[in-house]
Amino acid sequence: MAGLSLQGVKKRFGHTEVITGVDLSIADGEFVVFVGPSGCGKSTLLRMIAGLETVSDGRIEIGGRDVTNADPAKRGIAMVFQTYALYPHMSVAANMGFPLEMAGLPQPEIDAKVAEAAKILHLEPFLKRKPRELSGGQRQRVAIGRAIVRKPDVFLFDEPLSNLDAELRVQMRIEIARLHQQLKSTMIYVTHDQVEAMTLASRIVVLKAGRIEQVGAPLDLYENPDNMFVAGFIGSPRMNFVPVTVVSQGDGFAVVAAAEVGLREVSVAVRGEPPVVGTRGVLGVRPEHFASGGDACFEGTVSVVERLGGLTYVHASLSDKSALTVESRDPRGFDLGTTRRFAFDPRRAFLFDGTGQRL
Repeated sequence: MAGLSLQGVKKRFGHTEVITGVDLSIADGEFVVFVGPSGCGKSTLLRMIAGLETVSDGRIEIGGRDVTNADPAKRGIAMVFQTYALYPHMSVAANMGFPLEMAGLPQPEIDAKVAEAAKILHLEPFLKRKPRELSGGQRQRVAIGRAIVRKPDVFLFDEPLSNLDAELRVQMRIEIARLHQQLKSTMIYVTHDQVEAMTLASRIVVLKAGRIEQVGAPLDLYENPDNMFVAGFIGSPRMNFVPVTVVSQGDGFAVVAAAEVGLREVSVAVRGEPPVVGTRGVLGVRPEHFASGGDACFEGTVSVVERLGGLTYVHASLSDKSALTVESRDPRGFDLGTTRRFAFDPRRAFLFDGTGQRL
């Protein structure tokens, strides 16, 4: 096992810079998730760590070794791809042992390592089967097993669950989390699914347009986002954003209002220098932080109601064209087209400036 360090890493395709100077340290045994929208550079960054993309500038170290220009086979990594990339004519055991066979290991040693990996992944009953005889989740476990037998310093996962259905994704998510606890290996995992990031990661790296927006433990990003992008990306459904005006302020707080959407003066905590009175900003409230009662509320028209059994999501339109999503435990009383007051807890609200930075 080993830690990993990225120092000023950049990637250019022609004159276009897609990774714009990434600095990141990953400790030995950490499970770090790269997350962000399509095109943010997360897979490109992973491929540079793997040696499948060249580095335009900067330095990559694994276990203290400079591997910036090293051959992928000499980096001490194993990669699991979105596609299983299994050999259809080989058995499960042969697929898992193939990297060891190419490395010239004796067959008894290969068999022992494959048996060990199969036990970890609960693949023992399937070792003689061909990939076509397996489910999607079983095939992905075989692909992971092929990585395990190599005993790499770092495991790299490139959206490994994207091809699975919803139920299988949940099962495999649990299995990957259990695998990390058992192996205690350094793992880097790429996904666009923030639920996977929240449930798997020791730390999350949020990427946007080739740069890191914020790094932190899942709950740290959820409770203390640095900007609107992180606040909107972490949490499902996403955070509500409503334009407001600062009407007064003091040490550690600002009082905001938005009369056009029914929001009277409400005090919100700020982390730094309070904004100037009259400043326009954006108030962020998560769907789960709405509750009946209280003076802090928005007034909107119910447009869609999603009743999911234990939870109901109410989608409303505000008069300033802002969209509101409210989580409720009570499915009743939300008739389409009706105007409602939606009260929220101002202690859980966030205030952002006009550039999207957290105040």
